[in-house]
Amino acid sequence: MKVIVTGADGLLGSNLVRVLLEQGHSVRVFLQEGKASPTLEGLALEQSHGDILDPVSLRKAFAGQEAVIHAAANTSIWPAKSEAVRRVNRGGTQAVLDAAMKAGLGRFVYIGTANSFNPGSKEKPGTEDSAYTAWKYGLDYMDSKYEAQNLVLAAAKEKGFPALTVNPTFMLGPYDATPSSGAMLIRLYQGKIFGYTKGGKCWTHVRDVAVAAANALIAGNVGQSYIAGNQNLDYEEFFSMASKVMGISPPRIKIPRPLALAVGFGQSAMAAVNGSTPLLSYTAARIGCESFYYDPAKARKELSMPFTPIETAVLESFLWLQDHGYLEKSL
Repeated sequence: MKVIVTGADGLLGSNLVRVLLEQGHSVRVFLQEGKASPTLEGLALEQSHGDILDPVSLRKAFAGQEAVIHAAANTSIWPAKSEAVRRVNRGGTQAVLDAAMKAGLGRFVYIGTANSFNPGSKEKPGTEDSAYTAWKYGLDYMDSKYEAQNLVLAAAKEKGFPALTVNPTFMLGPYDATPSSGAMLIRLYQGKIFGYTKGGKCWTHVRDVAVAAANALIAGNVGQSYIAGNQNLDYEEFFSMASKVMGISPPRIKIPRPLALAVGFGQSAMAAVNGSTPLLSYTAARIGCESFYYDPAKARKELSMPFTPIETAVLESFLWLQDHGYLEKSL
């Protein structure tokens, strides 16, 4: 199948194009003009350059393709309100949808986020049937991704467009050139994470998500969403495991919620004054004190999503960061 991928040089995209090539697909990537994409070097793929908001460059990029996996997104959560984030996530998705429909593509796979569904507890994790509740954080990132998902699902329901969504949880793995999630491991390795809050996440290997997204080209049901996750661990459990993998001592201090929020508030206030980016914003502190646990059973059943041990995800991320000199960098 001829597949075009947006956001192909990100953590997920870089793993996704490799999975697509391994599955025998012909891959074209849509990249920003002039942006370096080191994680794609040496791969047998075609490059098309342009702007996610430019209909002309999208039309050219989509010509002759059969399917698209739309992974491009702005994941910034600082500042909480950002027109740039909304423009890329909601506006960009609408532009990609329009281009895909005009090109008559036979499959549209949108990479959303599990945050578009309400999380649950370890005993009863959130599913694709749970409502969106993350509006309470006031983050344009989360809100815009949810709105973009609704655009995709509406196109499937109202226009019969063959679209579905894959919604990753917190991904770890190699080819994290930004770095994104790998920044947490870098700070942990450098001893900059002194403690942990009560919260937790659903952790997953990025390649497993890539496989689910690639499989969604021919599997899964149009108009449906699929949470792509694996193991629900609180921060104490995760930091203990990740520290063991990296050969360091884990953080031992449990940080009370009031203290975490106070630090986040102070750093946000300081950043607002001096124009910097806080290491821990107030919103990030709120999120870090809560649990985001999800059930990936639907993706496992319908998209044949694999479930690689999280220890492997940590190890492969760590080794990749180490090999590329990230562990010595200050973040």
